[in-house]
This record gives sequence, C-alpha cells and structure tokens, in this order.
Amino acid sequence: MPRPKRKEIKFTNESALSLMQEIYNECVEQRTTAIRIQNKMIGFMKEAADMALIGPVLKEQQKIIDSSIDKKLQLSKLLSTVSQKNLESSQSGVVFDEDIKEQINRLVSQKEDDDKPSTLNYKM
Repeated sequence: MPRPKRKEIKFTNESALSLMQEIYNECVEQRTTAIRIQNKMIGFMKEAADMALIGPVLKEQQKIIDSSIDKKLQLSKLLSTVSQKNLESSQSGVVFDEDIKEQINRLVSQKEDDDKPSTLNYKM
C-alpha cells in the first residue's frame, strides 16, 4: 500500500532536508531505471531496422534521464540557498522565504510527465 500523499508541509530544517533527500532518492531511482531500460533495449538491437522500433523507447528513456538530472540540479541550487540562509541566520530555526517555498513546491509537485499539469496542492 503506498504512503498517503502529504497535503500540508511544515517547514523545519530537518523536514526540509528530509524532503529534499526524498526527492533526490526518487531522481536517482528514476535515472537508474531509465538507464537500465535503455541499455536493455540497445542489447535487443540486431539490425539497423530494429532502430525504428527501439528509437521511440530510447528517446523516452533519455527524456527521463534528462529530467532527473534537471531535478537534481534544481535541488542542489535550492539546498545551497537553504544552507546559505542557515549560515546567515543566527536563530536555531531557519526562516524560509517565499522563493524557497515556491521552489520546493515546484520540485514536489513536478511529475514525470511534464506535459500534464500537476493536480497536487500543498499548504506551506
């Protein structure tokens, strides 16, 4: 049974880092699976005519790989921003501005298929 989707996210330093780690782990898993499928399809190719059949699958897997790399880059930029805010803050807790909240919401709401709009709404 899948874990229920979060509807409300409370931002603390630990919860934000945990959420970012979860997003990173999902990106790594998606990328690894896409590379495995891509390599398997290339192994099935015997002749040049097979490329016409395998080509669309390889193209889709490459989109997934590129998407996961893009998400990881966005995540690292976000993490560096949060770390910088954490260093600047002398308080025990970190205060997230609206830009950081928007970036996290975009990463969480982003689906594998970027053509479809996300239907998830989170309160922050």
